Amino acid sequence: MASLVTKNGGLFARLIKNVNDSGKRLSSHFTYFPDDGKPVEGETTKMNMMQAINNAMDLTLKTDPTAVLFGEDVAFGGVFRCALGLQEKYGKERVFNTPLCEQGIAGFGIGLATAGATAIAEIQFADYIFPAFDQIVNEAAKARYRSGAQFSCGALTLRAPCSAVGHGALYHSQSPEAFFAHVPGLRVVVPRGPIAAKGLLLSCIREKDPCVFLEPKILYRSASEEVPVGDYTLPLGKAQVLREGDAATLVGWGTQVHVLLEVAELARDQLGVQCDVIDLQSILPWDEETVCNSVKKTGRCIIAHEAPLTSGFGAEIAATIQEQCFLHLEAPVSRVCGWDSPFPHVFEPLYLPGVTRCYDALKETLKY
Repeated sequence: MASLVTKNGGLFARLIKNVNDSGKRLSSHFTYFPDDGKPVEGETTKMNMMQAINNAMDLTLKTDPTAVLFGEDVAFGGVFRCALGLQEKYGKERVFNTPLCEQGIAGFGIGLATAGATAIAEIQFADYIFPAFDQIVNEAAKARYRSGAQFSCGALTLRAPCSAVGHGALYHSQSPEAFFAHVPGLRVVVPRGPIAAKGLLLSCIREKDPCVFLEPKILYRSASEEVPVGDYTLPLGKAQVLREGDAATLVGWGTQVHVLLEVAELARDQLGVQCDVIDLQSILPWDEETVCNSVKKTGRCIIAHEAPLTSGFGAEIAATIQEQCFLHLEAPVSRVCGWDSPFPHVFEPLYLPGVTRCYDALKETLKY
């Protein structure tokens, strides 16, 4: 019996080692491409995305006396430390913890915003935003329309860490942007890095409609950029063209932007072609003009997102391209997405639309 236990124990140890070895690359399915542009002139300082988000909220709390920040565990900085030091700086009445109740967090934020305050609510993980879905979709999104613009909760921003992190599995890795993109009255935004995150978050906080600000959690500490220390905003509903070319249009948001930038480099080095790479940034509204102008130029398009394929936001983009660019297309629009299954754990590398899958899709599109 002892030898059997020892033998099985050895097998179990080897199994754990194999899982751990394969897990070493789970959180590194992309290469980070830092921004080298400056949205405004002036002093900059090196920040990662977590620090840039903290800086945006710090500026808001400093300049807007009605602003409050709340959510589960934000008093000590939150699980990802985006609110670090803000309660000490602005007090327990403006930065505070809430009960573990996402519906209550959203409902409380709606009440604050309709009463005239600037409400920044943190949902600890985007996977747990669904209990608040009714409040966000049926109350926050409809307030301005329902009242004939007599009142609104436009000063409500719901922040939520989203997408793959390398070890999150089915309850801490989801990308729910498409659920909210179906709702008139909301704004849905996903940044790709520190400079974009600060400017887009400040825009969301000042937007007249409620915003869902989804933060790819793996990007919090992936790399740093020289971020302007002052106040600046980036327009909602405006995409950014990060690389230019004429062979194909590559469209993504959040982490996938970095995957597509690497694909564009591979295409340049191995295939001798140049691609447009577009960061959508804003899912609702989204920049149809920039995307369609690019596709009319290139004739080919690859859309990549981590959310499952079926009814993902890539389907909306593909449908719009088909309507507006049909006579310019040289190949079908290709979508490279997560699979239609719950998000796995040890098989995360097989689930994610990484560089290999996106590059293969590009090669197939180019030779169509």
